[in-house]
Amino acid sequence: MLRIIGFPIINKVGIYYAYWTHDWDADFVPYIYKVKKLGFDVLEINAGTIATLGADEKKRLKDAAAEMGINMSCCIGLPSSSDLASSDIAVRQAGINHLHHIGDAMVECGIDRLSGIIYSNWPGSFEVRGVTKQQAWDWSVASMKEAIKKAEDLDLIYNVEVVNRFEQFLMNTAAEGVAYVKEVGSPNLKILLDTFHMNIEEDTIGGAIETAGEYLGHLHTGESNRKPPGYGHIPWDEIGASLKKLDFQGWVVMEPFLMPGGEVGRDIRVYRCLMPDADLDEEARKACAFTKAFLK
Repeated sequence: MLRIIGFPIINKVGIYYAYWTHDWDADFVPYIYKVKKLGFDVLEINAGTIATLGADEKKRLKDAAAEMGINMSCCIGLPSSSDLASSDIAVRQAGINHLHHIGDAMVECGIDRLSGIIYSNWPGSFEVRGVTKQQAWDWSVASMKEAIKKAEDLDLIYNVEVVNRFEQFLMNTAAEGVAYVKEVGSPNLKILLDTFHMNIEEDTIGGAIETAGEYLGHLHTGESNRKPPGYGHIPWDEIGASLKKLDFQGWVVMEPFLMPGGEVGRDIRVYRCLMPDADLDEEARKACAFTKAFLK
């Protein structure tokens, strides 16, 4: 994005499609039209789903986004069968191949950035592995060095997501994310930070953002209880100030989850309706406006 002297940088603001769904697989096209009406710039979708789409379906998705002027990003938590940190070399190779396949699908859909737990599996437990964290780290780094070559060839950006200790063990802090990206050593690999996870693991959220520094490629937002931005105690002014200090020009995508049930409710562990009387579209619209305000 170009900076125009005298005007602030306006980050593109997005939302994750699964805010509205109970299952991970979905037809994303209707959500492109929905988010456009609600004021968003970006729709984030499931990378695993686009990897299964046929050529006509991918073209339909790409054309709808172009028609509406909506950017798309994608996100995934790799399954255990594609774990880049596995002790099994065949599983690690399957993960590399899976990321290659996703990269090809992204290009066909007009998407240039992938984020998530793409360095191991989600949810990922350390205790069942029978190896040290350093061993898993080393396997992951070696695998990512191979996987990222495809991203470099296709001019894609991959963002490794730093999450809380209850969902993954390999990297829980911005400092660990920086160490991982530095060790892989690719300009196409950056970090995704998430306010929900930082609220659990970091001393301060603003400090974590500044620790990520130039390696911060993508930001997920949401309250400490998974509600949309603006309802809880997350320090949004502090976050906005830290992003400005970094001159952050990446995308800011909210990832609220309010509904129990289905695959999404099960995997995110939403066991009650967090906003029983809410109009989901209206809450998304308000959160979009709130986000654009603290980013100014």
